[in-house]
Amino acid sequence: MDHSGQTSPSRELTCRCCVVGGGPAGMMLGFLFARAGIDVIVIEKHADFLRDFRGDTIHPSTLEALNDLGLLDEFLKLPHQEARQVEGRIGDVTVPIADFSHLPTHAKFIAFMPQWDFLNFLARKAALYPKFRLLMSTEAGGLLKEGARVAGVLAKTGDGALTIRADLTIGADGRHSLVRAEAGLKPQNIGAPMDVLWFRVSRGAEDPSETFGRVDAGQILVLINRGAHWQCGYVIAKGSADALEAAGIEVLRAKIAALAPFLRDRLGELASVDDTKLLSVAVDRLPLWHKPGLLCIGDCAHAMSPVGGVGINLAIQDAIAAANLLSTPLLSQPRPPDEILARVQARREFSAKATQAVQVFIQNRVISPVLADAGSKMRLVAPLRLLILFPWLRRLPARLIGLGVRPERIRSPSLASTPPRT
Repeated sequence: MDHSGQTSPSRELTCRCCVVGGGPAGMMLGFLFARAGIDVIVIEKHADFLRDFRGDTIHPSTLEALNDLGLLDEFLKLPHQEARQVEGRIGDVTVPIADFSHLPTHAKFIAFMPQWDFLNFLARKAALYPKFRLLMSTEAGGLLKEGARVAGVLAKTGDGALTIRADLTIGADGRHSLVRAEAGLKPQNIGAPMDVLWFRVSRGAEDPSETFGRVDAGQILVLINRGAHWQCGYVIAKGSADALEAAGIEVLRAKIAALAPFLRDRLGELASVDDTKLLSVAVDRLPLWHKPGLLCIGDCAHAMSPVGGVGINLAIQDAIAAANLLSTPLLSQPRPPDEILARVQARREFSAKATQAVQVFIQNRVISPVLADAGSKMRLVAPLRLLILFPWLRRLPARLIGLGVRPERIRSPSLASTPPRT
């Protein structure tokens, strides 16, 4: 095994737990299991974590988890930007939406950081523990089954087929999960009326400093301050990307310039629609997250809308809850009882449902009407007026965005008898 925690695949491996997917949920759970002394393998189909325009928001709930682990100060030494409040510009009025300064956390802000830096940080910390293995360029091709029980993963590597036998398999392979399809777990489609075009534009010295959204005349633009550039999300009606591409990049530039005039002199950086990345928004949820020997978490169990940017943090909360409930059984019993898998779902399902309900409400009552009404200037609705008049109300969206519903604290055991690798 090398210093990164990777190992060369062999024909067959065994472990207590195999985690499929090296995203935020998978890496956090792999780290927590290894920290508890559980023999865990995490497989990731890509050779590295370098994918652009993934969820790059690290919310206060996740930062508080890192503080629980004693890692917050070290983590915040990595390059990042901090948003202590979120604003929106509705028509001609700027509305302070969320103020994180009153949250009961050590870090009272959202940290913006490339997701690969976050995942590499978790991988480095997990690799210090002797029971952790991270297999990159290893893609799940199916599930190993013993009767009705999932007994591991059939994987594909550059060196050929690999069988990983595991007492517990975790599906953390995202909204297009092979694991849940192979297990016959079918999600309920809740629906989303929009897609998002992500792109970046350089940031000038005179630009605003805060992350904010701009809503007007049938258009929505999100601007995230990433230091040297703006990470931009242009919201479009579901299925309209082809028509926008056919209209040409000049049309998109004009729409962006109308929403954010200060960007006008830099929009030539968008040479073509190829300089944007389409996120096809999906909101769905598994009615059942588990089968004997298998548990799904994160986007594999519940794909979230980008509203609020909470998906990555909800996935991490799933991982923390799973580690809290499953670590001791995995350490002490031949196989974790299946009823504990049901307890993980029972613990986290309400949070997923409640968050999706808020997202769907905003999609249906705010985003859909805006996208459908391209001919008129936006007017400020009553709830937004209240946020202007009563600053203390901004604590409510801050808590929902920053902490979420039923935030988790790390209570899983920590390896103490065997020192980690150095």
